[in-house]
Order: sequence, then C-alpha cells, then structure tokens
Amino acid sequence: MAPYIVAMGKPVTIHAAKTRFSELIRRVEAGEVVVIARGDKPVAKLVPIDQPQTRRRPGTMKGLIALDDAFWDPLPDEELELWGLK
Repeated sequence: MAPYIVAMGKPVTIHAAKTRFSELIRRVEAGEVVVIARGDKPVAKLVPIDQPQTRRRPGTMKGLIALDDAFWDPLPDEELELWGLK
C-alpha cells in the first residue's frame, strides 16, 4: 500500500514530500490534509493550522440513542472485578 493524501490527492512518499514540500504546503493552505507514510505506515499529517474548530453542542444526539432500563442496573461483581473496581 502506498502513502496517501486525504481528499483527492496522489500518493506521496517521504522522499516526494521532501522534494515537493512547497507544493504540499500550498495544498494544505487550500484545505487539503496530507498524510505522509513510510512504507505502509502513516507517520505524519500536514493539516491547515487555521481549520475551523467544530464546537460540540449538547443535545445533538437527542432522540437518536435509546437506552434500555437495564442500562442503569448495577454491574455484576464479575464485571466490576474485570475493571479492577471490586
């Protein structure tokens, strides 16, 4: 598997990233996220520094998740022991 760029880009190796760094920076400034990998393992990501941060809004999942009443029951002793709580 080749290194990749997220969002409609061509694969980039570490060598290519060093050679074409200015071009990659221009692409990042345009909003693209560049992932650089050594072999098959992604090791770095170039992202725009001024990406708008999405703020969490309480209640956005309301009505989408349903909990059974058993959710609130105490956990059995065996489960508590697995978590190191008993």
